[in-house]
Amino acid sequence: MNKKIFIIGIVSLIIDQVSKVLIDTFLEPDQVIVIVKNFFYLTRVGNTGAAFSILEGYTLFLIALSFVCIILLFKLSKDFKKNKTTTFAFGLLVGGILGNLSDRLFLGIVRDFLKFKIFEYNFPIFNVADMCIVIGVILLIVSMYKGEEHGSKSRKYR
Repeated sequence: MNKKIFIIGIVSLIIDQVSKVLIDTFLEPDQVIVIVKNFFYLTRVGNTGAAFSILEGYTLFLIALSFVCIILLFKLSKDFKKNKTTTFAFGLLVGGILGNLSDRLFLGIVRDFLKFKIFEYNFPIFNVADMCIVIGVILLIVSMYKGEEHGSKSRKYR
């Protein structure tokens, strides 16, 4: 993994952890602050599961899965062309995984706090690490569509 991916990962991890410390400092558990009424809220919750609270209570499994994902990312990053998109994608993925992994290792839960209500649907509460992971995956999908992994033929469909 190259130096830029490492730096982006560390910066993402720091932003995630600082945001969680700020929420822990200024909000009580389950307290809700309205940012944009009927749309965006800050709330402090703990999640023992993964996305959408799946695998709730399987903390050890999720810790092991995080380590496996980091190892796979190191290997996978070698298969992609080194450009801004893939570098940023891998950096975000590393930072996001490490952000949630550190919560699980040191707290036993992942701290979530971003809550959106979209068309009367209460979207699952998430955090900066989750955003990094989602954006990283989307960027890798775009890179794959553009045929930016080494040894592959262009995946552009016309």
